[in-house]
Amino acid sequence: MIEFIQGKVVELTPTQAVILTQGGVAYSLGISVYTYSSLQGKDEARLYVYESVREDAWVLFGFSEKDERELFLMLVSVPGIGGASARMIQSSFSPSELTGIISSGNDAMLKKVKGIGAKTAQRIIVDLRDRIIKGRGNDTPVMQSLGIQTGRIADEAVTALMTLGFQQSASQKVVTAILKEKPEITVEALIRESLKRI
Repeated sequence: MIEFIQGKVVELTPTQAVILTQGGVAYSLGISVYTYSSLQGKDEARLYVYESVREDAWVLFGFSEKDERELFLMLVSVPGIGGASARMIQSSFSPSELTGIISSGNDAMLKKVKGIGAKTAQRIIVDLRDRIIKGRGNDTPVMQSLGIQTGRIADEAVTALMTLGFQQSASQKVVTAILKEKPEITVEALIRESLKRI
């Protein structure tokens, strides 16, 4: 099992990071918007890893914090939640927001995430609420702000939404609308807001 991968950040998008290790091997890892935000502006990074091994694929997911990986592991332990769904949930909410949503039983917020229906949202809360209340505090650091030009923010947000399964036209429409309302918004906040509206 891979515990973490550390090295040079050679590629970074809101859904993927490529890390080049000292041994010369570059690893591609699926990441959440939260981890993307924490990697902004960094040349070197350490990502904690979850390995998803299937008959047809070997996929690595990377997390900037152990706490985020722990939440991911909790999510994929829920029947019906795979790696892609867990990443979608974690891209919609920060770790502190997500723990708050689950611990308060707010299934309405979970249902706003693409692919999460009423039954799945309720199952997440039933399966994880007690574990989160017992095992987690409110010590998750506040997300970092990003200073990126509006055009680049729009492009990155649309690309992230398309990677998460949304159509380009719908993604561009919602991103444009949000940027008109909030021109100073960060890329992370823009993706989150888009996921709530799209």
